[in-house]
Amino acid sequence: MSFHIVSSSNLEIEIIEKIITEKKKLKLSDEARLKITRSREYLDQKLEKSQAPVYGINTGFGSLCNVKISPNKLIELQENLVMSHACGTGNVVPKSIIRLMLLFKIQSLSYGHSGVTIETVSRLIDFYNNDVLPVVYEQGSLGASGDLAPLAHLALPLLGKGEVYFKGVKQESAEVLRKFGWNPIKLRSKEGLALLNGTQFMSAYGIFNLMKGRKLYDLSNIIGAVSIDAFDCNLSPFDELVHLVRPHRGQIKTAERIRKILEGSEIGKREKNNVQDPYSFRCIPQVHGATKDTLSFVENTFITEINSVTDNPNIFVEEDKIISGGNFHGQPLALALDYLSISIAELGNISERRIYQLISGLRDLPPFLVNNPGLNSGFMITQYTAASIVSQNKQYASPASIDSIVSSNGQEDHVSMGANAATKALKVTNNVLTILAIELFNSSQALYFRKEDTSPFLKDFIENFRSKVPIVKEDQIMSYHIQNSKDFISAFKV
Repeated sequence: MSFHIVSSSNLEIEIIEKIITEKKKLKLSDEARLKITRSREYLDQKLEKSQAPVYGINTGFGSLCNVKISPNKLIELQENLVMSHACGTGNVVPKSIIRLMLLFKIQSLSYGHSGVTIETVSRLIDFYNNDVLPVVYEQGSLGASGDLAPLAHLALPLLGKGEVYFKGVKQESAEVLRKFGWNPIKLRSKEGLALLNGTQFMSAYGIFNLMKGRKLYDLSNIIGAVSIDAFDCNLSPFDELVHLVRPHRGQIKTAERIRKILEGSEIGKREKNNVQDPYSFRCIPQVHGATKDTLSFVENTFITEINSVTDNPNIFVEEDKIISGGNFHGQPLALALDYLSISIAELGNISERRIYQLISGLRDLPPFLVNNPGLNSGFMITQYTAASIVSQNKQYASPASIDSIVSSNGQEDHVSMGANAATKALKVTNNVLTILAIELFNSSQALYFRKEDTSPFLKDFIENFRSKVPIVKEDQIMSYHIQNSKDFISAFKV
């Protein structure tokens, strides 16, 4: 059995991908266990020595922060918090994202600034290791006091409440706990707040979309290169000299990748009649490259976040302080998620423009990429479909982070709306996968009409693709081919 040791070492994208693909189990390091235990002992000692109000520990929450709670009600306070905040609604969160939420919550609690018990963290690890996934809903978070509603649903099964997925089936949490012989956790002071305050919903969506976005960038370059040869484009705009005089890293690396993919192409080598190509081909390094640079910025933001403490208040044992702050506020994530959506949407935007050019009857290609146009409509409506999805993405990419709304009787008077940015970003990445699948369907068809060969890399790529999605010689139901194209690029290892 392979383990990932939860410690103060940073989670990185490559580590997270390895945890997922190798289905690693989680285990706390000795260092993490010590930090968690020391933080809890410190908090217990503080409560024994003083009855002074400390937010969320012996007071109410939000605008009820000035309501003092008696010591014999502190457990009830925490359980009430979890239940009352479980107000999620809408679609259920995908299981792959719930797993990331658990991983990131465990990581954040492991730093020993949250005051939780080792039993609570251990049970979260039990959930992760046994694939017991709390049922969480998409809607309910303002992305400000952390992801309160989604994280309440993540925490409910600790109490034997709510629902979980287990063995692929949605079940009552209490029933699954009984199957494992686990007793419900009795949350102690501060624990409910530590579980609910935090940005793990936004963070999980962000990392998930980031991993998808990196693949979409790579696919865009490969599929864009197929379209370059299919449209008989000049390769001079990809010359290294052009990009060294405007040295954005993403632009340089994208041009380099396109040159590599098209290396050895007979189509690329032959003399061209066209002096210039449309921007959707010629400016691939500039457009795709800008997305690559955006992904780097977003990655830095989210890697910082998932290796941070984002609940409240924070406990500092060495400094003998318990400080109520605002690390749960999702503004950095909201801005990054909006930027991510915009940059990924642009990959779809430029892809649709290449589709449009390919079906337009230019460069010795037949109109709509089919023989006998008129009798056959060919690929005409595939462009309609791509265009409708591109326009939908423009709506989804409208920034959520510019919005705010007052909550909790004015105590929480600025919110990030990062959770809405997060769920919209997933819609954008899913849509761009479909657009790229449509482009590949079209560019493979267009390449069929070329007499010369493309590059060895793309010949192999297209041969594999055509074993799943054939050349269309007369009108067929195109949705089947689009779905098969999506399946192909989803499974393709870049």
